[in-house]
Amino acid sequence: FAQQVIGYGRDKDVLIAISTSGNSQNVVDACITAKAMKLKVIGLTGMTGGKMKQYCDILVNVPEKRTAYVQELHLPVLHALCLLIENHFYGNHK
Repeated sequence: FAQQVIGYGRDKDVLIAISTSGNSQNVVDACITAKAMKLKVIGLTGMTGGKMKQYCDILVNVPEKRTAYVQELHLPVLHALCLLIENHFYGNHK
């Protein structure tokens, strides 16, 4: 993922990084790379935030440790983010 951040990341971009534990090394590396490139990082993790939390500008750590439950709780967060982004770029669509 770090290579993709290097290849696709541009000034003022935001990386949305998702890891149930916050410790997935490939996701952590992508966050480190994004920060080195001065991108903003929004992280979605489970309860503790794991290693990722130190590299996130915004951390949404859902109150759960079990993988399946963390992933289930991430769904409404992702939908809300998509709605906010859509409204920002395309106006208030219902």
